[in-house]
Amino acid sequence: MTQTSAPAAPVVPVPVAVDAYVIGAGPAGLAVAATMKQRGLHAVVLEQASEVGSSWRRHYDRLHLHTPRELSGLPGFPIPKEMGRWVARDDVVRYLELYAAHHRLEVRLGTTVTRLDRSLDGQGWSFTLDDGSVLTAPYAVVATGFNHTPREVEVPGIRQYPGRVVLARDYRSGADLAGLDVLVVGSGNTGTEIAVDAAERGAARVRIAIRTVPHILRRSAGPYAAQYTGILVRRLPRGLVDRAASVVERVTTPDLRAYGLGRPDTGLLSRVVDDNAIPVQDVGIIDAIRSGAVEPVAALESFGSPEGAAVLADGTRIEPDVIVFATGFTQGLEPLLGHLGVLDPKGHPVRSGGATARSARGLWYIGFSNPISGMLREIAIDARKIALSMALAKNDRITELTGKRL
Repeated sequence: MTQTSAPAAPVVPVPVAVDAYVIGAGPAGLAVAATMKQRGLHAVVLEQASEVGSSWRRHYDRLHLHTPRELSGLPGFPIPKEMGRWVARDDVVRYLELYAAHHRLEVRLGTTVTRLDRSLDGQGWSFTLDDGSVLTAPYAVVATGFNHTPREVEVPGIRQYPGRVVLARDYRSGADLAGLDVLVVGSGNTGTEIAVDAAERGAARVRIAIRTVPHILRRSAGPYAAQYTGILVRRLPRGLVDRAASVVERVTTPDLRAYGLGRPDTGLLSRVVDDNAIPVQDVGIIDAIRSGAVEPVAALESFGSPEGAAVLADGTRIEPDVIVFATGFTQGLEPLLGHLGVLDPKGHPVRSGGATARSARGLWYIGFSNPISGMLREIAIDARKIALSMALAKNDRITELTGKRL
């Protein structure tokens, strides 16, 4: 008689304790989760969107990284060479998907954290979700992004404007702007690229309203990317860098005063440090201004007569068909953790990298600076610092509880 063996019992995975919840599945959140895993720590990434890299998916179509591929990869998995040196938006998104899969990161999509608090025992962190449930972990990492919350448009009389208003967060391409008179408000990288895009797509007229004259740098000189210089000078004295940058700009950037764009009146590094305003990378704006395809004009002040006309700072009144507002973002951290006393008056975290505030030990932030040395490069550096700091903190906690060091 043949004896049959009993069916094998199902294998039940052993739950792994969560060391930290990471809020945000953009480049910063994924990078810190990967570096934590490399140090034997278990991270769970909480992302409110239905996909990783949600903010990148919403950017305009023509966007490419302003930093070269070789300086933009995240820890443990470089950007594939076939994506080119200046990686396109869609390839950045694909890279983030590949990155999460390569490191086998645990990402919980559709999970919104509304509030962060100390846990009841005072030893960890409590994450309140939008459905009212609460998660707890020894450590917390906030990685919701530098460009999280678009600034609201606050221009007197805007309700009188009869034309079409487009916010940069909703802009995809200028395909539907052909033949129209367009005013772009904002002269950062987003505003200048949108102005160039609108002109190339056949807008009848494109003007760009400028409140603060931007520093404009060539993205590269042959194989030498501007980011390399940013890395070299970031730690040098501010005054020295400001003076040197002024000389470089005068040598490499054409004088555009005859076209309505003066020279900046504040130093390049000073503006980065004080205002988080990095230089504009020239991906067509210089040629567009010199050819007349894009016209610099004074800042937009209000809307008035004739009915709904845009009133500029120099008193000029214009009547564009479309106004695109590219006026920047805020970090939007106040609802999440403003009550913890860890934000400065501008709403930025008071500590960054591997450091934590004295009043909030075990809470880290990543991706909230916009350095001239490159945001993705700094994210990679800070992710490693946070993982190391967390590993050391966990080791100290275990030693305190057991008397044994790992």
